[in-house]
Amino acid sequence: MNLETVLQELEALGKERLKKMYLGNGAHEPLFGVATGEMKPLYRKIKRNQPLAEQLYATGNYDAMYFAGVIADPDAMSAADFERWIDEAYFYMLSDYVVAVTLSESDLAQEVSDAWIASGDELRMSAGWSCYCWLLGNRPDGAFSTEKLDGLLEQAKRTIHDAPKRARISMNNFVYTVGVSYVPLHERAVQIAQEIGPVELGGSGSKRKVLNASQQIQKELEKGRIGFKRKHVRC
Repeated sequence: MNLETVLQELEALGKERLKKMYLGNGAHEPLFGVATGEMKPLYRKIKRNQPLAEQLYATGNYDAMYFAGVIADPDAMSAADFERWIDEAYFYMLSDYVVAVTLSESDLAQEVSDAWIASGDELRMSAGWSCYCWLLGNRPDGAFSTEKLDGLLEQAKRTIHDAPKRARISMNNFVYTVGVSYVPLHERAVQIAQEIGPVELGGSGSKRKVLNASQQIQKELEKGRIGFKRKHVRC
């Protein structure tokens, strides 16, 4: 399938309700409003195809960019390619759920994520922390340095309340994910989460938004889900 055919297929799958929802979350035109689950049959026809993924990502169409992440071949992407993709990721649903997810299946994942976390750029930081979440939720515990992850927990504790909003969300999710999916640091993550306390996202009254990794970890503990790993990151 070529670029024009895939765009036609995606357009046919679009729904106005989802388009409005994506626009409300930060997407902008062009987009069709395709449910991610509706992309699976199209993926099965194409499988991994990095040249086509690059063409789709370059369109600037949100649905095409998302599908690019579905069919991308992370092993064929260099650090420079991931930098180019994050440059074009204009809101969090692209940075965290397309670029970070694709990166998590690459051998470059931790190296690139570390650079993004240190960048000071909101969406890069968010993608870097998110990538670690995808990694921890999928790869075996032995794939990580306990010392390094402990250092990232300390960094999150030290900086989360002053970080940009999207980074705060991803950092909170990182603490939660370590506590649930990385057994060697479960107790440490519980301690860090308690020390961090509630993470304010803004708003007031009934619209006030607060995250609390400590409460989230406790809920998973009560469900017996400590050590949870997903089989696949992408569909």
